[in-house]
Amino acid sequence: MKKNIILSTLLFLLSSVTAFASEADLKIPELSASQNNLLLIGIAVCGIGLLFGIMQFLKVKKLKAHQSMLDVAQIIYETCKTYLSQQGKFLAILFAFIAACIAFYFGVLNHTGVLGVALILMWTVIGILGSYGVAKFGIRMNTLANSRMAFASLERKPIKLLNIPLDAGMSIGVMLICVELIMMLIILLFVPREYAGASFIGFAIGESLGASALRIAGGIFTKIADIGSDLMKIVFKIKEDDPRNPGVIADCTGDNAGDSVGPTADGFETYGVTGVALISFIVLA
Repeated sequence: MKKNIILSTLLFLLSSVTAFASEADLKIPELSASQNNLLLIGIAVCGIGLLFGIMQFLKVKKLKAHQSMLDVAQIIYETCKTYLSQQGKFLAILFAFIAACIAFYFGVLNHTGVLGVALILMWTVIGILGSYGVAKFGIRMNTLANSRMAFASLERKPIKLLNIPLDAGMSIGVMLICVELIMMLIILLFVPREYAGASFIGFAIGESLGASALRIAGGIFTKIADIGSDLMKIVFKIKEDDPRNPGVIADCTGDNAGDSVGPTADGFETYGVTGVALISFIVLA
């Protein structure tokens, strides 16, 4: 009995070595002129969506706030940029290892071909940059909106207070979806049919890699920021309502890292991977 279990396990582990097909081998069928036109219209609609997202961004940015609030918001943003910069370096190192694994699996085990492997790696980088880019845009939008929201609360107008976060959220959400769709439509329209499957799998790997790193690290970062600021309050005997409370910056930075960077990149990844899976199922059907 034990020998059968061991033998079955070994056969399962070796099955990937003898695999002759993968998602990278999917051949996207040729599209007719009318179908291509529909996809081009889709890109145009996404372009309009990007313009709408930018307009919402500028709308929030134009709102007034007290200079002291703007200064605090800028400090929070600069700290968030430092965090993202470190994450970018980490993702570059992580990609080096993942790229070696991708090249070995698709190039050696799956015999994909040099151009196919190169496209997978290129779209992996594009996927990582997509997750990273929307996360950075989300942080910029949030740090602009928080000071405007705080200042607007002094007017005690509930509708205005509701509109600011809605505008900020719409800006991030629409930009995220439109960037995602444009990238996928570019693959469908301009990448050769025999390499479209490889491009999709590379794109999915890249955005998943970027989102997972940003999501996990963001959660860790926010806990470290909270604990660090609390320790400083104890060491220097700073009260909770003291203007010198480091939690004002640390907590907001940690919340941006954990509750903005992670979910934004995660949303980009989830939307993209679901789209790639849907296209794969349609092609197989």
